[in-house]
Amino acid sequence: MVRDLRLPLLGVGAWSGGLAAAGLPAWLSLALALLALGVAACARSWPALACAIAALAVVAVATLRVAPFGTGPVADLVAQRAVVSARVSITSDPRAVAGRFGDLVVVRGTLTHVTGRGATYSLRAPVVLLADDAWLAVRLGSEVRVSGRLAPDDGHGAAVLGVLSVRGPPVVESGPDAWWRAAAAVRTSIRESVAPRGEHARELVPSLVVGDDSGLDPALAEDFRTTGLTHLLAVSGTNLTLLVGFLLIVGRWCGVRGRWTYALAALGIVGFVLIARTEPSVVRAAAMGTVALIGMGSNGRERGTRCLGAAVFALLLVDPGLAVTAGFALSVLATGGILFLAPTWRDAMTRWLPRWVAEAVSVPLAAQVACTPVVTAISGQISLVAVIANLLAAPAVAPATVLGLAGGLVGLLWTPLGQVVAAPAAWSVSWIVVVAQRGAALPTAAVEWGTGPVALAVVTLGCVAVVVSAPRLLRSPVTGVGCSVLLVVTVLTRPPTPGWPTAGWVLAMCDVGQGDALVLNAGAGAGVVVDAGPDPELIDRCLDRLEITHVPLVVLTHFHADHVDGLSGVLEDRTVGEVDVTSMVDPPQGAAAVGRTLAAPPVVAAYGLTREVGAVRLQTLWPLPGAPTAGVGDGSAANDASVVLLAQVGGVRILLTGDIEPPGQLALRRTLPDLAVDVLKVPHHGSRHQDLDFLTGLRARLALVSVGADNDYGHPDPGVVTALTQTGAVVRRTDLDGDVLVLATDDGIAVRGRG
Repeated sequence: MVRDLRLPLLGVGAWSGGLAAAGLPAWLSLALALLALGVAACARSWPALACAIAALAVVAVATLRVAPFGTGPVADLVAQRAVVSARVSITSDPRAVAGRFGDLVVVRGTLTHVTGRGATYSLRAPVVLLADDAWLAVRLGSEVRVSGRLAPDDGHGAAVLGVLSVRGPPVVESGPDAWWRAAAAVRTSIRESVAPRGEHARELVPSLVVGDDSGLDPALAEDFRTTGLTHLLAVSGTNLTLLVGFLLIVGRWCGVRGRWTYALAALGIVGFVLIARTEPSVVRAAAMGTVALIGMGSNGRERGTRCLGAAVFALLLVDPGLAVTAGFALSVLATGGILFLAPTWRDAMTRWLPRWVAEAVSVPLAAQVACTPVVTAISGQISLVAVIANLLAAPAVAPATVLGLAGGLVGLLWTPLGQVVAAPAAWSVSWIVVVAQRGAALPTAAVEWGTGPVALAVVTLGCVAVVVSAPRLLRSPVTGVGCSVLLVVTVLTRPPTPGWPTAGWVLAMCDVGQGDALVLNAGAGAGVVVDAGPDPELIDRCLDRLEITHVPLVVLTHFHADHVDGLSGVLEDRTVGEVDVTSMVDPPQGAAAVGRTLAAPPVVAAYGLTREVGAVRLQTLWPLPGAPTAGVGDGSAANDASVVLLAQVGGVRILLTGDIEPPGQLALRRTLPDLAVDVLKVPHHGSRHQDLDFLTGLRARLALVSVGADNDYGHPDPGVVTALTQTGAVVRRTDLDGDVLVLATDDGIAVRGRG
């Protein structure tokens, strides 16, 4: 049967137009769209003509949306970074995030009035507000008056007018409308209905129902990512399909028939969008969920593919910026995979499997294969357990979602009864957590993969090969079972890393993102760990690659999260001896977290102590005796109280500096004026705040920078890197080189990167 591809091609054209509008100058994208339209008209191909018209329409909308932001008096205020007073309609919930200079609150809004440079202007333009903790209480739908500095926002391109750095608390002029208050009441009730349950249930049930993931454990979120279950933590088409589908079933029980069924479905969709928030990701999820609902009806495959094209076209007309968002791509690709690939793969497997089993396997498999290139581009990983994890979690998703919402609705009337109704939702979520945690703990749950053009091209070609060969492979029980067995063996076996670690290594700098984690070679299978990075899984993997099974000493230079949050990964399946820490208990929550992780209290590193730990000789150079034990909470005091170690391994002298600040560096320079080393771990990820005389005076031949790729802090500072290289030092960094090994050689030292 030849499928009607006109509407799907309409979606392809719209997406192409959105990509062109986002990546090219407006005049060029318009010219290309018009050229495509002319070629299609000359060829008299109606599908091509529709595709070109869709592209032109999206490009035109994108151009018209950008034009008001790029010119005019308000655009001038943005360009001049003017201080303004404004009236803003809040369009998102406030969210606390970590900023370059401390925590801040991010809120989205629509700017309706702005006063600056002696004039007042009326407009409607999206804006991002950066504020302090006082804004955490502001409610979506409120109208507020603010003052602050209006500036360009490079992070969102043409999607917003600019960013408004707010001064002081919001002045609320009017509260949310009735529907926003009702939606907020439902969200609050959902949380209260699972409040008596375990921590994971309290956070995951609201996430499954309406995408409310505030307060979610980062380690658990990482497990969900590794096992391909991240879609359960955000608003997706699955949420809407389950909730509206259940609503239609209840409606049928109540006698709803005919056109009233469509009205009920529309009411459910609108209600879902209000509860989950009218943000672009929610609208996109609602559209894809509607396509899925249509695909479940009679002749669903044909109707679903047509509706998918129409939905893509409509969404991009409303917001062309969606074309370059990962969430949009994943939603469209997953829905397309289920509609286009899953039926063929299901039919192939029904030759030797029951239909319901073939259906259960083909749907997550098709969605995973379709989404793998985008997921890999985002995470740098390929999950090998995603299909089986989704199969195991699937039976629990529906009751967790439906009963979680039901508990919230019933809880509006009586909270105890809502908690009874939501109890099975909490139990279901507990099973999903087990699947995520056990799956992520498998030896090869995911394969590390690059995010460069070549790596992504290879994985895309691999997915295309799977699409082409899957029907033939799945048709036979021999090849189908054989592929499954091969996958199981791969997942259960930790692959070797050929040539890693290299013989003669003395120091490893682990790639743990924006944080520190270093390992000194203390002998066969043993290593002294200095800092644990921000992520338990990343340091655990690095130690596994180094074949470290015994850690006689752990030193946590200070209590910031990017140095201590990975501690549990060091402890995982290893014997660990003493844990040394700095004398300054700042930040207190970091110190408390370390205390909860350890079975015994840590030891304060003693100034001047020199000791042998296996093949490692260590001397503590900082902090000095009598240093303060309590900080002021600004971050700098904790950094400057970092434990500084001078290590010697295999004849190589290494200075490990934590995040020590210029005052501490100056004190060390004065105390140890003749200090010279072979290897320097650059303080504070290469921050610009350095005593360059101290760093360059060490005469290090190798400088190591532990830093996250594309971090928001500007680390490492180009001036610091230049100053070090001008002394003749080789600079190696984890964001470019991955894990880095320092080797002792007959000629001195060598370095090898794993990235």
